[in-house]
Amino acid sequence: MSTPENPAHSFPSEDPTPGEAVRAMIDSSGAQSGPLRRILALLGEGPITFDALVRESATPRRTVEELLSAAGSAVTTDHGEVRLTDPGFAAQFTRTEPATPSHAADFVRQAVESGPVARAALDHVTATPETVLRRAEWLRDHYDLRGATVVCVGDHDLTSLAVAMVEPSARVLALDLDERVLAHIDTLAAEHDLPVRTLHADFRFGLAPSVRECADLVFTDPPYTPEGVGLFAARSAECLDEQGRMLVAYGYSDRTPALGHAVQQELLRLGFVFEAIVPDFHRYHGAQAIGSASDLLVCRPTSQTRKVLRRTGGIYTHGPQSVESSSGSMDEQSRTALRNLVGHDELSPPGWDRPLRKTAATPIFDLRDDPGPWLLRMLLACNGSSAAFLVPNNHPDIADAAGQTALRELITGKFGIRFHRSTPDSRHAVVLAESTSDGSVHGRLLWRAHGKLGNTWREALVAASGGDLTKRTARARVAESAPVPEDLHVRLIDLPRHRIAAVLHAAG
Repeated sequence: MSTPENPAHSFPSEDPTPGEAVRAMIDSSGAQSGPLRRILALLGEGPITFDALVRESATPRRTVEELLSAAGSAVTTDHGEVRLTDPGFAAQFTRTEPATPSHAADFVRQAVESGPVARAALDHVTATPETVLRRAEWLRDHYDLRGATVVCVGDHDLTSLAVAMVEPSARVLALDLDERVLAHIDTLAAEHDLPVRTLHADFRFGLAPSVRECADLVFTDPPYTPEGVGLFAARSAECLDEQGRMLVAYGYSDRTPALGHAVQQELLRLGFVFEAIVPDFHRYHGAQAIGSASDLLVCRPTSQTRKVLRRTGGIYTHGPQSVESSSGSMDEQSRTALRNLVGHDELSPPGWDRPLRKTAATPIFDLRDDPGPWLLRMLLACNGSSAAFLVPNNHPDIADAAGQTALRELITGKFGIRFHRSTPDSRHAVVLAESTSDGSVHGRLLWRAHGKLGNTWREALVAASGGDLTKRTARARVAESAPVPEDLHVRLIDLPRHRIAAVLHAAG
């Protein structure tokens, strides 16, 4: 796979040597290089017929032919057998299987046990530590993770940390809605020097542009509804490069096979083909309705796989995000209260994939189903002079003075906010935001939360200096100040909340 950090191999104008050509073919296969390595290993064992080479490597004839062509003068055919002209040629492509570190099991167990408490409303059911480590080892043993990009689409089980533990050269990215999970992963990755990065994502509202088509492999353990599996699979497909694979943890009771059929139909409808189903691979603390176990599905996208989200709405089995749940319409008394406060009662849906521009009237965004992170993301997305947000009365950002103060401090320089608890009814509150742009670097970053952070920070420094700073000087200051240098390549709005706070603190 080609990435900015791992550019595709290119040859000089002269013909490549056999070793260079074979290496380029293996590198272009990314995590899927196993069949090519098997062919070379078979050749390294001695002369073999072409038919046996195809059969024993379980590789399509055309792929075998392409590899032999790349090997050029390093192979020859004699009396119907293919052999290496240099018996040591294959050794340079041998993959040495790394051993799992002796402390990996203890690390994963402690990581899981110290992790955030499962939230039923997000369908969290914690996998056992043994399962989490087994997932990582299975990925390592079946794919070439060296230098590969592995994305966890949802990671309450901390699979990302286990993958980085068993293959430190992999690039691992965890995407999750739960800010607690992201903070926990970041803390442990920093403490143990593991190559794991995190980004915030609510898959109902899209993905960060930086993660699209970046992954060799995606692992996901989604909500076990057809809607949930379909959504997580669609986002996984957006992450995958053209040769990637999606691995899904999914289970259903043998008493309700129709549910398993509905989920598999959903994956087929998205254009995935099943390459393997490993039964009862995962074990959980809970989920007894499905025997506290689920299968491992290995899926490959096809040319028919859609790369866009089909639907929004409920995807979980419990709580306000469930398939059956709906906030519904408000009664007339509540609508009257909204009109008295904001001037109208028209509700707009949430979503922060793009900046939300100024409108004639103060928009009211319906965040009644907000599981916690939406309010801050919507404040970052709104670029008008004012906005209103209808949230649950017990929302963590407004339920007490500490939450309110923390939210105010985060968005100072962009909005001043007022909290109207128990309005328009006893179960909800309205948060009113009024523009207070102050021209500070901190404020300028908030107003351009959808820009690449490194660029917007540099431009904010130049603007705030009144032109005294050059772009080069500003860029150097940003590089020195950034709490996490890799974050300069992504959008502020996609960072976990604790890293947004760190950036704004450094900028201020």
